[in-house]
Amino acid sequence: MQFTIKEYLIYQEAEILNLYDRVGWTNYTSNPSMLANAYQHSLKIWGAYDGEKLVGIIRVVGDGYSMVYIQDIIVLPEYQRKGIGTLLLQQILLEYKHVYQKVLLTDNTEKTIQFYQSAGFIMDTDMNCRAFLKM
Repeated sequence: MQFTIKEYLIYQEAEILNLYDRVGWTNYTSNPSMLANAYQHSLKIWGAYDGEKLVGIIRVVGDGYSMVYIQDIIVLPEYQRKGIGTLLLQQILLEYKHVYQKVLLTDNTEKTIQFYQSAGFIMDTDMNCRAFLKM
C-alpha cells in the first residue's frame, strides 16, 4: 500500500470525528465543537491518506521553538501496523527537529511504549522526572 502524508489544512468534521470514533476517543466525539476549536488552534496538523481517504492524523500544539506537544496521533484500526503512525511521527520530528522539547502523553501499554521508544522518546521516569496533569 502507498500512503501520502500531507498537511491537513481544511477541517472536515465528519472525517475527523470518524477517526476519533473508530479508536474510541469519546471525550472528543462527545464534544465536536471543542475538537473543531482544538484543530483550529493547533500549531500543525498532518494527515495520512490512502488515495483521498484520511486514514491517520497527527496534531501538534506548542510554540514551535522551545516546545511542541504531540496532542493526537491516530490511525484507523484497519490501517495500524503498516507504518503510517511512524510516517506521521517522523514528519513532525523532522519539521520540528530544532525544537528543544518534544512531549506527549500516551496510554501505558507495551504497544505504545515500544512505538514511542523506537522513535527515540524516553519515559519521564528515565529522566528522573515526573509528569503532572490536571483534568
